[in-house]
Amino acid sequence: MRLLVTGGAGYVGSHTVRALLQAGHDVTLFDNFSTGHRWACQDCPVIEGDLRNAGDIETALRGAQFDGVLHFAAKSLVGESASAPLLYYQNNVTGTLNLVQAMVAHGVDKLVFSSTAAVYGTPQQDAIDEDHPRAPINVYGETKRAVEDLLEAACAAHSLSATCLRYFNAAGANSDIHIGEWHEPETHLIPNALRAAAGTGPSLTLFGDDYPTHDGTCIRDYVHVDDLASAHMLALTYMENKQGFGVFNLGNGAGYSVREVLAACEQSVGRTIPHSIGPRRAGDPARLVASSSRAQEQLGWIPAKGEIQAIVDSAWAWEQFRADNLA
Repeated sequence: MRLLVTGGAGYVGSHTVRALLQAGHDVTLFDNFSTGHRWACQDCPVIEGDLRNAGDIETALRGAQFDGVLHFAAKSLVGESASAPLLYYQNNVTGTLNLVQAMVAHGVDKLVFSSTAAVYGTPQQDAIDEDHPRAPINVYGETKRAVEDLLEAACAAHSLSATCLRYFNAAGANSDIHIGEWHEPETHLIPNALRAAAGTGPSLTLFGDDYPTHDGTCIRDYVHVDDLASAHMLALTYMENKQGFGVFNLGNGAGYSVREVLAACEQSVGRTIPHSIGPRRAGDPARLVASSSRAQEQLGWIPAKGEIQAIVDSAWAWEQFRADNLA
């Protein structure tokens, strides 16, 4: 297939570009490089553009005859979304509206959208399925919910199919090529723990140890970024046979506590990682774990790298490379 990948220089986007290229697809990368990295670009054409500028995506699609779009471009920091809500709505919602309008105008009829478990808000059940109420508790989640609604309406009105993939906690890195997770600022537990261990980041703080869990720390569902990439390719195949709008959770269905993840990080680096205990962060539920049975049954998606130690080991290999070559 001939595919456009927006945000293809970002974390999940770059891993998906790698998987698409390995599968023999013809890929063009579209990114404004505000958070993506030029070193993450691979052996494919790159268009530097911004979805907030309708002309940029119009130019990219005009005459290109793309078979589909994989849409990763978004602002994604929860804290920043609270202080800059207009930026988040402009970037995530208006940017996607511009993309969809251009796709409809140029007859591009397949879209895979990078959504998030943040659309659910506070969980009402142990394993969250796609029918769980969407009640986001931060602006970031609100913008992703708004985009899902936009896509569902567009699919009903136009010859468009859209698949929304709701990630839980993306983690890890690919071991074959030198791409991985690098956000500024970094808010995710695994890279922060590993950077603290390597001396390339600040000391580690665990936020809350008094949750109603087996060790007092939050439980999350971690999914390897390569498994996320495989789900995007399966979604493209799915839309070959089933048109319209669809939603799928992507998680391993197993939760690991913050302390269990820290222990895995210590196992990877071979030493204790000093840390302090801070207060709970507002809006952090005790447990967020996916039910991904719909993705398994309808997409045929089975995570291949579900063990937390394997995920952390891959992240540590990346962190060592990054510190030596890209810092």
